[in-house]
Amino acid sequence: MKSNKLALAAVLLWVASVSVFAWFFIRGNTVPGSDNRTAVVLGASERDLVLREMRGLLSATHGILDGINRGDMKRVAQSSRSAGMGTAADINPALMAKLPLPFKQLGMGVHREMDELAAAAESGKPVAELQRMLAGALSKCVACHAAWQIKTGG
Repeated sequence: MKSNKLALAAVLLWVASVSVFAWFFIRGNTVPGSDNRTAVVLGASERDLVLREMRGLLSATHGILDGINRGDMKRVAQSSRSAGMGTAADINPALMAKLPLPFKQLGMGVHREMDELAAAAESGKPVAELQRMLAGALSKCVACHAAWQIKTGG
């Protein structure tokens, strides 16, 4: 009887722990923002990392457009790949836990689409197709910036 109670307590504790983790994984560390967006609250170094990644995406976009304009598909592929999933591989799990699920989905979607764009450039897809793919990736950037802001705090 005593072992049944202990087993039940262990299962309940496990369920509670998983539920709390799932709640934070989905919701992240957020508060209402000052401009009708949701603020993601990060430490200063975490905020710097996220913003540096966003600047990297912007720089890659410039490289892609410049490559398209010059007809340099090698540059298009290199710039795209520089913002692909490889750049998201080393993200700290504690930081990922603070990001809300829709934020993560948009961000990972952009990285995946950048890898797809690199492959398309390498395989000789037409410029119009590359531009369509870039516009699709950028729509995720626009959606993210419309919904979220990054703040520092506790």
